[in-house]
Amino acid sequence: MEDEPRIAAWDARVDWPLTGLTLVFLAGYAWQVLDTSLAPGARTALDLVLTGIWLLLGLDYLVRLGLARRKLRFVGRHLLDLLILVLPMFRPLRALRVVTVIGVLNRQLRDDFRGRVPIYVGTTVALVGFVAALAVLEAERSAPDASITTFGEAVWWTITTISTVGYGDRYPVTVEGRLVAATLMVAGIALLGVVTASIAAWFVENVRRAGEQVSEEVEEVSTDVEATQAQLAEVLAELRTISARLDALERDRAGGTASRGPDRSVPSARPSA
Repeated sequence: MEDEPRIAAWDARVDWPLTGLTLVFLAGYAWQVLDTSLAPGARTALDLVLTGIWLLLGLDYLVRLGLARRKLRFVGRHLLDLLILVLPMFRPLRALRVVTVIGVLNRQLRDDFRGRVPIYVGTTVALVGFVAALAVLEAERSAPDASITTFGEAVWWTITTISTVGYGDRYPVTVEGRLVAATLMVAGIALLGVVTASIAAWFVENVRRAGEQVSEEVEEVSTDVEATQAQLAEVLAELRTISARLDALERDRAGGTASRGPDRSVPSARPSA
């Protein structure tokens, strides 16, 4: 049995539960980052919940690895998944746990929006931007000389980075923030390529549909022209028939006049005197 069908069967069973867990993770992580007035006990409890969800996502990776017949090949194909699971084990890279949820959500988005590229791309851009803004804010706001200290500044930095504009007015100064920036730069280039390809595909599809519509209209016009030509041919045939009948009547009339000949009757003799 091939690896992919076995892993696909596992994904089909756990994708929705994992998607729910990742949404809970995103909500909890956003609460933890944005609510600076959160009590220490509540923050610790929330951190435990997030760590538990992250461990479950790691368990999903291990199960998929166990289902693969070629382990090394699976690791090579999913090396990024392994890195974003291992790196957050180090305390300075803790914020990178949030990157883990992107892979799970991306699997679900790809299945749900298959064939709807604009929706898929737009949702992915919004998700990546939101996650990157949270991650860089957590990494940067407590650092000395940080230029990203509010969520608004983090969102602005995310937009300029993911669009590859990069004004340079906001930039990360920590190792963790720079890793988030590097990941976002790569994602931005990839997303721009996908957006460009989707726009080009949209134009090509519309041109193709327009060409098919023109072809259908030309075919309909050709059919109408052929029908009109057939009708004209019938009318001409009828006109020829009528003309032939008229010629025949004219000849018959001319022939009847010729057979009678001119009137040569002799006038009666004058009476004698």
